[in-house]
Amino acid sequence: MTRKITYQQAINEALAQEMRRDPTVVVFGEDVAGGMGTDQEKDAWGGVLGVTKGLWPEFPDRVLDTPISESAYIGAAAGAASAGLRPVAELMFVDFMGVCFDQIFNQAAKFRYMFGGKAETPMVIRTMYGAGIRAASQHSQSLYPLFTHIPGLKVVLPSTPYDAKGLLIQAIRDNDPVIFFEHKVLYTMQGEVPEEAYVVPFGEAAVVREGDDVTIVALGRMVHMAAEAADTLAAEGVSCEVIDPRTTSPLDEETILESVERTGRLVVVDEAGPRCGMAADIASLVATRAFEFLRAPIRTVTPPHTPVPFSPVLEDVYVPDAACVTEAVRSVTVRQFT
Repeated sequence: MTRKITYQQAINEALAQEMRRDPTVVVFGEDVAGGMGTDQEKDAWGGVLGVTKGLWPEFPDRVLDTPISESAYIGAAAGAASAGLRPVAELMFVDFMGVCFDQIFNQAAKFRYMFGGKAETPMVIRTMYGAGIRAASQHSQSLYPLFTHIPGLKVVLPSTPYDAKGLLIQAIRDNDPVIFFEHKVLYTMQGEVPEEAYVVPFGEAAVVREGDDVTIVALGRMVHMAAEAADTLAAEGVSCEVIDPRTTSPLDEETILESVERTGRLVVVDEAGPRCGMAADIASLVATRAFEFLRAPIRTVTPPHTPVPFSPVLEDVYVPDAACVTEAVRSVTVRQFT
């Protein structure tokens, strides 16, 4: 049975259902319970934006506040995973990765490879990313390409409530480290979500919209910008296929390549920076493996190579919108290789 809930509620429900199913699942991070257990506070906060609210009363021994030390508790998550638990650690904002990256890329990501494939590290790091809520440059970056670059990590970017629940359950059940990116602007988005537990497999892209003229690959929040642009372009007679990879590692390369082989045109929409980002990576994939099918140059739509602005006016200009995607698609439909 399905009903409409928000992206934030979908994540909360996935955590609760997996904690009921598996007693080794533990949740910890800064304010994930918010001082609960004191005389004045009973599950007061539930994380910086309340995603874990309501878990502590049901799981008081497995929802744990931590000191403000990302290096300590992300390292603890790697250790706990190695010792038989399935920790879900909340890194408030991915912008704070700088103080705990060694524990992720130089330790957890390598355990399986350093011990002959015998070591499992079933840990999930949930983290917020993305611009759009006036949180300034230290709380608004889209750093998933940095994690995608690291072998041994799986990287997830749900764009809908349905995917958020199914991908998080898959992440918790996975035996490798998973970085689970949650776009803070999407927390209030509503969508149909089954009540029961289910998984969305990693490495399987969603074809959000079928089309014949142009392939648009979009990630995270940008999926919705691409879909809005596709609606506008349909009225002009341009048929767009919109693909949401859902995970950047593993990346569903075949779905992207098969689509471009049919449409002959590619636009990639990415909220990460233009240099060494996912847009550049996917453009490279198509240029090296499907160049002969291209009828026009590839276009990428990204923010400029700058920090996220604090000024609301500049932040709105910084984030790609549907108009940017529409213009990019128009540019590839009027051009053609000769």
